[in-house]
Amino acid sequence: MSAPVLPIADAVAVLRRGGLVACPTESVWGLSCDPFDEAAVLRLLALKQRGVDKGLILVAATPAQFDGIADWEPLPPGRKAEVLASWPGPNTWIMPVTPRVPRWISGEHDGVALRVSAHPVVAALCTAFGGPLVSTSANRAGEPAARSLDSLDPALLAATDGLLAGETGARDRPSDIRDARTGTLLRG
Repeated sequence: MSAPVLPIADAVAVLRRGGLVACPTESVWGLSCDPFDEAAVLRLLALKQRGVDKGLILVAATPAQFDGIADWEPLPPGRKAEVLASWPGPNTWIMPVTPRVPRWISGEHDGVALRVSAHPVVAALCTAFGGPLVSTSANRAGEPAARSLDSLDPALLAATDGLLAGETGARDRPSDIRDARTGTLLRG
């Protein structure tokens, strides 16, 4: 059995009910859920067979969707401008957290991974949802990420509540990840 293909409005309704949605991103197929719904995040982590301690990436349509989530104050001069200039795009920044960020998102870290997506499907979903979403590759821990819908694990896809039609972007690797405090490239 496969997950149903959903229009954006139905995908948003699924997310608001605590569901999981698969969608294409800049490089791979991803899984999304409401980051503030603990049960949804724990369901996603169980599906991926991934521990909560690692933390998750949040994706948004605009930097403003991260208001109250990212703490810009501890960053060195000029870093906020550098971060904002890299968005939208495949650039994830580990930002200092605010008290609003739950532990099931930050994991054992004092930072939260944030990206403003340039992918039209992801951006449209975040816009319609009205805020950031969890964005993690649609694969079980240790397995390769799916670059096409056909390469998604059918059992994993069947365990979601729907998917958004579309193609992944041309990027051949996941987003770069940098520490916003130091500028250090953590994954590139």
